[in-house]
Amino acid sequence: MVNLTPDEYVNQLFQEDELLLKVKEAIRANGMPEVSVAAAYGRLLTFLAKTSKAEAVLEIGVLGGYSGICLARGLSEGGSLTSLELKEEYADMARGHLEEGGFGSQVEYRIGPAADSLEQLAQEGRTFDFFFIDADKENYPVYLDYAIRLARPGAVIVGDNCFLRGRTLNPDKQGPAVLAVRRFNEQMANDPRLVTTMLPDYDGLALAWVK
Repeated sequence: MVNLTPDEYVNQLFQEDELLLKVKEAIRANGMPEVSVAAAYGRLLTFLAKTSKAEAVLEIGVLGGYSGICLARGLSEGGSLTSLELKEEYADMARGHLEEGGFGSQVEYRIGPAADSLEQLAQEGRTFDFFFIDADKENYPVYLDYAIRLARPGAVIVGDNCFLRGRTLNPDKQGPAVLAVRRFNEQMANDPRLVTTMLPDYDGLALAWVK
C-alpha cells in the first residue's frame, strides 16, 4: 500500500459535501479551470472566517463559487460576502451555487477587472474584516494594497498560491506572475501594518492580521 501524502491524508479526513462536489462537477462540465481550493483548505477558510467573527468578507476571484460557499459558511449572523469576478459567466454560476446553499441574500457580485471594483469600493467607503485573494497573480500586489486600504482594524487577509507550484521558489523563473507574487509575499512578510505568517501547504498560503 502506498503511503498518502499529508495533503491527501487531510483531504481524506475532511470529505466534501454534496453542494461542494456539485460545484466541482459544474466547473468540470463547463470546461472551466479546475483550480478550486482543496477540501481541507475550504474548511480552513470557514474556520478562519468564523473564528475571526467576520461580518463583511471580500473575495477576489470567484470561479464556480466553491471558496465563496466556504467563506459564507463562516460568516457571522447577518454577515455579507462581496465577490469580485472578471467573467460574468463565472459569477452567474457561483451565484446559483450560493443561492442553492442558502446564501443568496448575503452575497453581492461585482463584475469586471478586480482593481476597478476595488477602487469603486474604496470610493464608496466600504470596509471589510476578512479578505481572500485568489485571482490573477500579476495583480496580487495591487490587491494587497487595496485590502490593507479597505481593512478594518483586526481584519484578516488570506492569499492563495504564493508558491505558484514551485515557480516562486525557483530563482531562474522571472516571469511577470512570478515577480508579482514574490513582491506580494515580501510585502506580506515585511509590511509594518501587518502581522503575518506563511504556511508551506496548499501551494503556499499567506495569512495576515491587520493592525
